[in-house]
Order: sequence, then C-alpha cells, then structure tokens
Amino acid sequence: MNRRNFLRGAAFTAAALASPISFSAFGEPTRQTGKSGRLNLTFFPYELELRHAFNLAKFSRTTTPGVQVRLEYDGIVGYGESSMPPYLGESVDSVQKFLSQLDLTQFSDPFRIEEIHDYMDSVAPNNRAAKAGVDIALHDLLGKIMQQPWYKIWGLDPAKAPNTSFTIGIDKADVVRQKVDEAAPYKVLKVKMGLDNDKELVDIIRSKTDVPICVDANQGWDDKEKALEMCHWLAERNCLFVEQPMPKEKIDETAWLRERSPLPIIADEFLQRLPDVRRAAEAYDGINIKLMKSTGMHEAHKMAVLARAMGMKVMLGCMTETSCAVSAASQLAPMVDWADLDGNLLIANDIFDGMKIVDGKVTIPDRPGIGVEPLA
Repeated sequence: MNRRNFLRGAAFTAAALASPISFSAFGEPTRQTGKSGRLNLTFFPYELELRHAFNLAKFSRTTTPGVQVRLEYDGIVGYGESSMPPYLGESVDSVQKFLSQLDLTQFSDPFRIEEIHDYMDSVAPNNRAAKAGVDIALHDLLGKIMQQPWYKIWGLDPAKAPNTSFTIGIDKADVVRQKVDEAAPYKVLKVKMGLDNDKELVDIIRSKTDVPICVDANQGWDDKEKALEMCHWLAERNCLFVEQPMPKEKIDETAWLRERSPLPIIADEFLQRLPDVRRAAEAYDGINIKLMKSTGMHEAHKMAVLARAMGMKVMLGCMTETSCAVSAASQLAPMVDWADLDGNLLIANDIFDGMKIVDGKVTIPDRPGIGVEPLA
C-alpha cells in the first residue's frame, strides 16, 4: 500500500471510529464531518488565569495570554496552543496576525511536516509560539490519523518519563509555605530565585520539606563569584541543578561558573531553537527545551536527540499553558533527565483533559495524537 492510500485509509478509519460530534467549552464542534482533502486552520484567543501571582526575578504577572489553535483535515481535528509569557516577545495580536497570513490549504498531505515548517519560517521569522501552536495541532492531527500517541511513533517508553517538578515562585513567606503545602504530592520542587532573599526562600522550604529542589534564577545572578557561592550553598541543601543562573549574554562568565560549580548548569533563556544547542554546549551542562521557544514538537525532538548525542543533560519545560501544550510536551518526556511540566497545574481555567501527574510522575495519556480531549 503506498503512503497516500495509507493516509486516506487511515483517515477514513479514524473518522469511522470517532464518536458523534461533541462540543468544546466554547461550543465549537470538536470533530467535523466534511472531507476537504486540505488542511484548514482556525484559532481564537484564550487568556490563562493563574492560581497564584507568578513572580520572577524581573517581573510578576497573574495571567498569561494565549491562542488556541485547531487544524482540521478530512473530518479529523487536531488541537494546538500558543502561550505567550511577556519575555517571549509575542502577543495575542502578533500570533493572530501570523496565523492569519498562513495558507495551509495548499497542503493536501498533512504528513509533510518538514515542508509545513519550512513554509511557516518563510512567511515570517521568529513567531515561535505561533508556529508551535500549528505544530502541536499538526502532531495531534497526524497521531489521530495513525491512531497512535506520539511517544509510540517516536519509539519511546512512557515508563521512563521522569518525575515533574512543581514551581514555587518568589513570594512572601506565608505564601511560600502555602505553596509548599500544595506541592506535597510532588517529589521535586522548582524554586524561582534571582532576588536578595534567595537563601531565605530555600530556608523556608527546607523548614517544611526535604524533597530535592532545582533552582531557576531566570538570569538573576549578575556576579559570577556570587553565583558560584550560591551553587555551593545549594549543593549542601539537596539541589539537583541550577537553571539560567546568569544573564544569557554572559557566555564567558557562565562557562567559568560551569567549570567550577558542583551543580549542573542548565540553559533556558539562552536557548531557543536547534542551532542554539551547539552554542549552549560551550557554557552549559544541559538545556531546557520548551515547545513555545522551539516552534513545537518537531524541532524539540531534534534538539533532544542532538543534545543527547553531545553528551548534554536534557530538561523538558513549559510555559503557563493548558493541558493541550503540556500534554504535547509530555510525549517527549521519556527522552529527558528532568521534567518541569506543571504549567497546566498553575492555571485555574484549563479547557482540556490530558497529561496527569501520578505520585509525582509524568503520566502520558494513552490516546492518539498528543492525548488531549476538550472539557465539555
């Protein structure tokens, strides 16, 4: 059977096995019945409401702007998401403008992932979160056509997915204690740092729990000597690694720190897409891959493979996102050393059912595509 006949047959089978039309929280049909033989893109804005204020070294916010994406092909719908925290430089307007410029109806074969990505890059540079929304929806669609989750398509063992960390943001002492209590089911805590009270924050956490922590300074440590002192201090307090301790421009200083630190140094803001992996190897022990920075699952998978080949540690992160984007990222979880997939847990208005955390561990849905279902 050739590929095109397989595609048509698989699409027909998937449509036949599907339940009757259901509706999302927005009253939209989650499955269409018409057959166009073309990719049809729709999208709409959806603001994420945070359960707690998200406080970092350089700013604070209580919401995250987002855009929900749908890709339909021959009656099958794939779901995607673009999430835009301020430091990405994207907005609801910029994402919708980029998506409005795309003409995906020119693609009669949705399996041409590489061509579709090349086309999106040709329309406009950057716009990484916007492209990620399309990429995630495309992977969800293709997985449904093949009736397989992506971790199986990639040949990964879901049992190898790691525990996820749960984020404790910079906050007042009583709020930090409350967050630690809420994080009791999790076996790793991620601590946001970068202000003058870093040690006080860790001491508060350590007064309540001895679970391992990982630290994200979000470029908040400007002095390499201070950063090294903090790494030694944290190593004595059951810390696993330090993420983006210094400003991303300070490559030489970060390399100096990496040579002396007792803890692995992981790149986050320094790293965006595939070409950055080799650059990161000059100053970091590992990388933090996020779908919104890497334009989605397609390039994120390439980044993980390359980092592994270079002997680097791999972390899988997320933004504040619904279960749509977090579940898409979870398909890669068996490939990584550490996971920070708690973005859906930090919001109060999720609209999908997907990836779960069971006894602290990333548990990937055994459903086709990225494994999500809209919440009715």
